[in-house]
Parts: sequence; structure tokens; C-alpha cells
Amino acid sequence: MKLLLSSASAFLASVAFTSAQEASAAVSDSNAVPTLGQLFQQGGIIMWVLLAVSIFAISMVLYLAVVLREGAVAPRAIVRDVTDTLQKGKLQEARRICDYHHCAFSHIAMAGIDAVTNLSEKDPSTIASIIEDAIEGEGARQAARMDGRSEWLLDISSIAPMIGLLGTVIGMLTAFHAVGDVSAARPVVLANGVSMALVTTIFGLVIAVPCAVFYAIFRRVARRLSAVLECRGSEVLQLLLLPRSDEEKTE
Repeated sequence: MKLLLSSASAFLASVAFTSAQEASAAVSDSNAVPTLGQLFQQGGIIMWVLLAVSIFAISMVLYLAVVLREGAVAPRAIVRDVTDTLQKGKLQEARRICDYHHCAFSHIAMAGIDAVTNLSEKDPSTIASIIEDAIEGEGARQAARMDGRSEWLLDISSIAPMIGLLGTVIGMLTAFHAVGDVSAARPVVLANGVSMALVTTIFGLVIAVPCAVFYAIFRRVARRLSAVLECRGSEVLQLLLLPRSDEEKTE
């Protein structure tokens, strides 16, 4: 009798332990965090659009990190060579240096040199005004070009949430359609629609927020570089206003 009771107790204990394991596994499965691949599948076709947008955004960040720096906009070696050549009165040699090394500073210096070379006016006040307008105009164009590059990130930060919202609308439409469906798969379709609505919204914001941050950073960098170009343009203007003969202008 004791042996029977002990056997029954052992059997009940094993059943209870097995049931506890199954319940624990069920709870762990329900609480498991979905992987990135699973989330991507839940988002549907909209996720492919967001993926393309994110790749373009990363490419723009890397591109701006390369082009929006002083070494690319106004290299010190080029600035030194051009200013030294202008101090010697060799305008055409300075222009050849600028033409060989393309950068924002080179375009500003070439605009001033071309203005001096093409001048026919003899009034010093008129000459100074023409050269200054040429340099300021080219400087404004280069500054606008730098700002325009960084504004791509601003556009992405505005477009990405709208794409995510489109996925939200499609997902909710799928979910509402499942509510009126009498088939047995209605709960699954409803869950998939809600998942699509949430996932696309999240990924749209995940793309938009970093783009907005990087845009703010690169916008400040572009403004600082615009100030650097303004200073370099002023140096070129002062050197071009130095008295020189007609032979020095056309040599």
C-alpha cells in the first residue's frame, strides 16, 4: 500500500512538473521579443520603401560628412597658394591654381579674378564695387549650395513619417476588413493588420528622428563654413584691389 501511494505521488509530481514546464514555455513564447526580420515581415511592402529611404539617408550622412568640412570647402594649401600669388600680382597664375583645384573657395577667387580681368572702368570706386559684387554673389551661391545639400536630410525627416503613416493606414484598413470577415482566420488577419500599422509607424519615426538630428548638425556646420568662405573672400577682395598695371591683369 505504501508502495502504491509513493508511486502515485511520484506520478502526480512528474505530471505537475511537466505541466509547469509547458506553462513556462508558453509564457516565454508569448513574451518573446520579435526579431528585426519578423518585424520587417509584419510591416509588409511599406518596409521595403522605408528600407530604401534609410539607405539613402545613410548615404547622405556619409556624403555630407565628407564634403562639409573646411578641408574640402577651403583647403588651407589652396588658400595660401592663391593669396601668395595674388600678392605678387600674378592674376592668371592664381586663376590657373583655382581652375586646377575645384572647391568653393576656388570658385569665389575665380569670380573676383575674372571681374578684374574683364574690367574696363577706370573709376576706383566702380571697380571695387564690381569686384565686391562678383565675390559676394559667388559666395552666396556656394553657401546656398552647401545649405541645399544638408536640406536633403530635412526632406527625409519629413517624408519618412508620412510613409510610415501610409503603412499605418493600410494596416488599419486590413484590420477593419478582418472584423467583418466571417472566416476562421479573422483573428490572424486582424493581428497582422494591427502589427503592420504599428511597425511601419515605428520605423518611419526611427528614420526621421536621426535625420532631423543630423540635419541640425550639418546646418550649423554649413553656416560655419559660410563664415569661413566670407572671410577668405574678403582676403581675396583686398588683394584684388591692390594697385596693378594692365600687364599684370592679362599676363
